[in-house]
Amino acid sequence: MGEHAEEKETADQATRRKVDWRAGGGRAAGILASVVRWVGLVFAAILVLHVVFVIGEANPDNGIVSFVRGWADGLLLGFKDLFMPEDAKLRVLINYGIAAIFWMVVSGILAKIIRRVGGSGG
Repeated sequence: MGEHAEEKETADQATRRKVDWRAGGGRAAGILASVVRWVGLVFAAILVLHVVFVIGEANPDNGIVSFVRGWADGLLLGFKDLFMPEDAKLRVLINYGIAAIFWMVVSGILAKIIRRVGGSGG
């Protein structure tokens, strides 16, 4: 009976030695890259939603509209006064639209870098 216990431990030790840690790192990098990509997508969606609310003349006192506006203003970074056309709607469309594109491009690039560094491919 003691022999079987020793054989079991040896088999467990052999299994532990066969773990491919690189594959696990690649999976973790893939998950992290996906999270980064989704965050960029959500940020871009918030900015686009704000543009839709402004162009559609949504009620600025509405809770959803003000919530989206608060987030969109925070995600705008340095794009707020990048272009200053006379029309306020056009100004929002251009500046917030560029910020949305920025978030999509940056999150895509970061996700690709994370995947390559993590070894999970491109």
